[in-house]
Order: sequence, then structure tokens, then C-alpha cells
Amino acid sequence: MSYECWRPPVLYWNGHPFCTGTVARSALERSPVLYRNAAGASQFITHNKILPLRAMQLPDIIVIGAGPAGLLAAGMAASGQRRVWLLEKMEKPARKLRITGKGRCNITNTKPWNDFETHVFPLPRYFKPAFMNFPNTALMRFMEAAGVPVTVERGGRVFPASSRAQDVAEALVRWVRSKDVDIRCHTEVLRLITGNGNITALEARINGRLQTLPARAFIVATGGLSYPATGATGDGFRWAEAAGHTVTPPYPSLVSLKTVNPPAALNGLALRNVSLTLFIEGRAVADDFGEMAFTADGVDGPLVLRLSHKAVDALRQNKKVTLELNCKPALTNEQLHARWQRERAAFPGAPLSALLRKWLPGQLIPPFLAQAGLPPDKKTAQLGFGEQQQLMAAFHSWKMDVSGYGGYERAVITAGGVSMKDIDHKTMRSRKIGNLFFAGEVLGLHADTGGYNLQIAFSTGYLAGKSAAGI
Repeated sequence: MSYECWRPPVLYWNGHPFCTGTVARSALERSPVLYRNAAGASQFITHNKILPLRAMQLPDIIVIGAGPAGLLAAGMAASGQRRVWLLEKMEKPARKLRITGKGRCNITNTKPWNDFETHVFPLPRYFKPAFMNFPNTALMRFMEAAGVPVTVERGGRVFPASSRAQDVAEALVRWVRSKDVDIRCHTEVLRLITGNGNITALEARINGRLQTLPARAFIVATGGLSYPATGATGDGFRWAEAAGHTVTPPYPSLVSLKTVNPPAALNGLALRNVSLTLFIEGRAVADDFGEMAFTADGVDGPLVLRLSHKAVDALRQNKKVTLELNCKPALTNEQLHARWQRERAAFPGAPLSALLRKWLPGQLIPPFLAQAGLPPDKKTAQLGFGEQQQLMAAFHSWKMDVSGYGGYERAVITAGGVSMKDIDHKTMRSRKIGNLFFAGEVLGLHADTGGYNLQIAFSTGYLAGKSAAGI
């Protein structure tokens, strides 16, 4: 089938071209085109009719990125009686949110601000105004009202009662649509166009065709670089730099750690109820209790992620980083020795490796004994006093030197980003560009695991949308 084409004149909006070039009717069936007719009036061409501009209005506010920050920003901006477009380059909104927390979605944490702030970096005061505008208590009420009952688990971590991240994502999309936000997927923003101290328009590829879209205000909520399969490519960092902002070099955070000579036999082994202590340059700086797992190149799991922030910062400064695993943190040295003496007396002829099966997973025993410097086939009754001391010490102190950390494909979040010194903390508005706002992971804010990072996304998105609606 052949299609008639038009070559409309260029429409200029605030001095910048909005649409030009040959337009095929097949493309017009997917997206109308704006042009200026011979009489000077702005009109839309569709595949079967021409409409005046008032029939298809342009947005007041464009939000780029349909993650948690972008969704909150779009909904709040639309609540201020503004026409809002939400642009997403992937096929559906909230791709990363749908898989976060291993598909469970740790929405927030119940800690009050005085406790919450200790988990926010680099400086919690950068985040405080956003948190106070939309705190964790308000987020929980919002979720309940949106049809997502929540439950609180150990450590104040808040999850959807269904344990389904999909429920959170779909509720947010429903809420945004209820505000008449126009969500446009398969829309890849290429650059922001500046003029007279403002962003006048953006250039985007929509269904394979370049278009220039003007608006009164723009909110960048493009996320960071973690989980690139969900569409994270760091676009917002490039746009921010091009617009004159300082961008702190991004790096993976809340990520697995690589260790020196990891035992191949331990790959895939998960441990519960253990503790880890993080040493930097030989000084203990943090410790935690919980679950961890061994990987092909090191260690992973919730316990490791909680310590990884400080570990990665130290590694980036070329400092020596060591982890100390305590396999029996619930037992004191005295309790450990007393239990060992009872079992040693009961099974004097048992090989050391056999008796340890009462203490440790079988997969862990050979590397554990190698760490302790003891032969696995030695009879328990043959252990001298010094060897018994070595064994007891190994339960509480298994040292692992850390050599590196995982990449963005394994990182929960991205640290670094648009410097908060270039952002008005009370509005999320750029100090460089009058009608530009930032929200979410693109900002130079990050936090510990436990629901803190999603709260940053929701709160900064809420404040950016509310503020943009007011200009």
C-alpha cells in the first residue's frame, strides 16, 4: 500500500523547531504532527484530518522516566491541574520497580527521621526537605489508598502484603492514569534543548521518528546505571552535565563483593544467622548479622549488601578491605569451648570433618578447616590444646580479603549522580536551569538497603512534581 506524504513547514516554539520533514501517513496513524499552515495558525496533521492546536494540546510539564520517582512526579504535577506527559523509552513503566527486592519490593522503612537519616548518603540534610514533604508514614498511607496493603517486617522494612512488586507498580500506574497523565512508552529522549536560561524543548525518538517536544517545565527521573536490562543507561547524567551541572562520577552500590581466591566449592552456598565485620585498613568500621551467600567470585546476599556501601567507598580509595565471618555469633567463646569439649568427649575417635557436620554445612567444612590450618582426617581426640584454640578461633574469625565489587548488572543502586549542591533541596529544582527538576536515582543521593532508596525516589519525585506544577 502506498501512502501520501506531506512536507509541512517548520513550526518554531520559543525559537526552536518543533516538527519538520516528510511525514508518512503510516507514521501519522501512530502519532500526529504539529505544523504552521499558510495563514500562520498552528495545526495538527493526523492520517485522516487536520485539527486546530486547541484540539490536541501540548503538555505543560514533561517527566522523563517512568520509574517510581517519575511516576510520583507525574501524578503530583498533574494534581496541580497541569497537562503532563510521562515519557518512557521501555515498553512499559516501572521495569526496575517490578523486580526490586527479588520481586517483593521493599517500599520504605518505618524508622523516624532521626534514625532514617543515618542510612542516607552523602549528607542526609540534602534529603530532609523531600522526606518531610512526603515521609514514610505518608507513603504507607498512599499505598494503602492505592489498593496496596502493606506489612512491616524485621528492621522496620515495609513490603506489600502480597509480597508482589508488580502490585506496587500497577497501583502507581493506575494512580497516574487517574490524574490524566499521558504515559508515552517507546519514547527515547535524546537531548534537552536550552535557551535563555531554560529548557525550551526536548528531542525524542518516538516510534523511530525524531520529534521536538516543548513544555513549560521538565523533570528528569531517568534513574542511574544499575540493572541496565531495565533501560538504565545514565542518560540523565549526560543531560545534566550538558546543562552545566556537576555530576559526581557514578559507581555501583549495594553490590556483591569479590574476594581473593574464593573457594570454588562454596559457590552457591547460603548461610543464615551469621555475622560479618568489615575492616578497612585493619580497623573494624561496621558489622551486621543476617544472611549471606558465597558466589563464584566472592560473597553476596543481604548481609553483604548492607556492608558494601562502605566497602566500595574504601576500595575506590585503594584502601585495604577485609571481611571477617563469624559462623557462630550466638555463642560466646566460653559456650563454644564448652560445647566442643562435650562433643569431643562423646566422639573421641571421629575424624574432625565428621564431627564438624554437627556444627557447619558439609560444603563449608573443607574450606573452613583449610582456613583454620587443620587436617580434615585428624581424630578429634588427637587435637592438641593449640589446635583446639585454632579451631575455636576459626568459628568466630574467618578472614576474607576483598579485591573488588560487582558491576551495574548486579548492583541494587547507583551512587554518585547530579550534585545536590546544584539542586534546591526544598523544591528539587535545578539551581542552573529555571524550569528543570531532578528526582530519584539520577540525584547524588543513595542509601543503605532496607527500603531507604525507594523512599528517596518517592519523596524526591513527589516534591519535584509538586514544585514543577507551581511554575
